[in-house]
Amino acid sequence: MFLQFAERRIGAPRLPINRRRLPHHRRNLIPAPKSNSGPLMERRADRELPSITEERRWIRTLPIFAVVVGAAMLGIFNYQKSSSSVVSSTLYALRTSPRAREILGDEIYFAQKIPWISGEMNQLHGRIDISFWVKGTKGQGKMKFRSIRPDRISYFRTEEWSLEIEDGTVVQLLDSDSDPFRQSN
Repeated sequence: MFLQFAERRIGAPRLPINRRRLPHHRRNLIPAPKSNSGPLMERRADRELPSITEERRWIRTLPIFAVVVGAAMLGIFNYQKSSSSVVSSTLYALRTSPRAREILGDEIYFAQKIPWISGEMNQLHGRIDISFWVKGTKGQGKMKFRSIRPDRISYFRTEEWSLEIEDGTVVQLLDSDSDPFRQSN
């Protein structure tokens, strides 16, 4: 009773009362369009599916895809290194170092717009060994920083902090009197 009321309310077509089986119309399958056969003007759900060709054009593009993914990974990992606290701390210590300011001048920053941080930065296992190019108003050089943590409980110990100038001269910036990386208690 409720179903008949709802059908009348929404205007649904009524089924015959005797509910005998309606005749089933069978449609013929239409073949899939061939190449260069013109635009497909009508789409029917019962048309034939196109044949699957066994072409493997994607194999030719696989090396290009691998190179693009590899380059993207290198870029992402380098960006992660360049935005780490270790790199920003060493750059800050370089800016405040009197020796580095004497060699490089003021406004010490990365030498390139997109800096390349080479080396290993593994703080979890206690190994930091990085180098990157920096520049100031007077010149540019390659800053190297190496620090290790002997065991999980101890602090990092700075082993090398140097600046290699373009002419090949290496200036040690780390001395025992003014170590900017020493942990103060």
